Amino acid sequence: MRIAIAGFQHETNTFVAEPTSFADFERADSWPELLSGEKVISETEGMNLPIAGFIERAKEDADTTLLPILWCAAEPGGRVTDDAYNEVSGRILNALEQLGQIDAVYLDLHGAMVTQSLDDGEGELLRLIRERIGEDVPLVASLDMHANLTQDMVDYASVLTIYRTYPHIDMAVTGARAYSALKTVLAHGPFAKAWRQGDYMIPLHAQHTGGDPFRTLYAELSKLDVPDREFAEIALGFTAADIAETGPAVLSYSRRPSDAEELVLKLVRNLKKVEQDIDCSLLEPKDAVEQAIEISHSGPVVIADVQDNPGAGASSDTTGLLRALIQLDAPNTVLGLIHDIDLARQAHEAGEGACFDAEIGGRSPGDQPLKARVQVRKLSHGLVPYTGQMYGGGVATLGLSAALSVVGTEISFVVTSIRNQCLDLAQFHHFGLTPETSRLVCVKSTAHFRADFEPIAQDVLLAAAPGQFPCRLEDLTYSKLRNGIRRGPKLTDVVREQRA
Repeated sequence: MRIAIAGFQHETNTFVAEPTSFADFERADSWPELLSGEKVISETEGMNLPIAGFIERAKEDADTTLLPILWCAAEPGGRVTDDAYNEVSGRILNALEQLGQIDAVYLDLHGAMVTQSLDDGEGELLRLIRERIGEDVPLVASLDMHANLTQDMVDYASVLTIYRTYPHIDMAVTGARAYSALKTVLAHGPFAKAWRQGDYMIPLHAQHTGGDPFRTLYAELSKLDVPDREFAEIALGFTAADIAETGPAVLSYSRRPSDAEELVLKLVRNLKKVEQDIDCSLLEPKDAVEQAIEISHSGPVVIADVQDNPGAGASSDTTGLLRALIQLDAPNTVLGLIHDIDLARQAHEAGEGACFDAEIGGRSPGDQPLKARVQVRKLSHGLVPYTGQMYGGGVATLGLSAALSVVGTEISFVVTSIRNQCLDLAQFHHFGLTPETSRLVCVKSTAHFRADFEPIAQDVLLAAAPGQFPCRLEDLTYSKLRNGIRRGPKLTDVVREQRA
């Protein structure tokens, strides 16, 4: 059995003006650089990536030959340029043409890619591949939980599997599940499909599956899996994409159309049932810092700067939370990661131990650099092996980077030259900072930080400092949302009053 495999991942924040270029897919950041040929297998081995899980599962079958084409991902950001999209998709299509006879195709996709010309990058890629390979060759793909599912994705893919955890600790598992589903299609023929879209959007900070309601929702989903017969998936959507399909969706596969329809309607009811339990509340930065100081005497309190998350396309350089920390003289505090190429370069020019007057971050629209005197604690060229469950087996590429302290305070922060989401303790340990013994730990992340930081935290607080990934959906100016979709769950007056 000859299976062609490829990966093309991007989560597109359409509210960010700067586009995502082909160079962004070539460069290593939170993910590896663009991989081609056999490096797709060798350079992803052991990583928590869907394609790595698919490959590992396929290796168990002696009669399976994998034909790797390429794998690439760019840090979330603005629309993918047409040049970048055409370059990567063109390489995949050309390779499929040259491979000759194949039995199946697997793609490691995200599900929320928007290009300069396409609102549905993945749906178009699946269409082009289906056109190339014909109707009879199975085409399967894995998607991120934050996918904005579309009709084209469902129609052109034989099977889609979707992450079931946030933080996404099951990426490799999802790829392995795609392989198992592919084997079922090859053995028993295509599944019947059914899908529905939800009627309310869910801010990402409220999608955490480590607590209810989504812990229970996904536990129930797993119970519906019947090997070789039927299974279902839920995508919770990516709210920073202004397209008609933005929002949650449910998807089912079964041997009979009536069973698939019955299953998907059950999922729709479950999604409706949990609406009142979704907590979208956020703290203002000053309130978050005050609360953290108050309760941090017996252990670290983590404050998540959820709206400046580079893992959702934000700049990772806004200063709202840092200003609040300085204003309130926060004790024994670490913060990461601030993306500021000029500041990182200045730190390297000054050298370890040196002090200098800095302008920190603040280059994003609506923000301003924070002026402060800083001291260089440690310098690095920014190759940081991950140690946590989320990205374990991979390496964070931060570029020229440094740990700095704000003179006259107990506040230290990490500055980088390449945007990376702060989601792994190693991103502090590498610079000699110890979140475990700090009182306040501040991370520019929305939920992925929870996998590595929640175990050390006495408490976790979510702060709504300014950033390019607004989690208060009423602040966003959408123009393409479908009729009837609501910007968040509709809460009863009683629930709203309880959370006020």
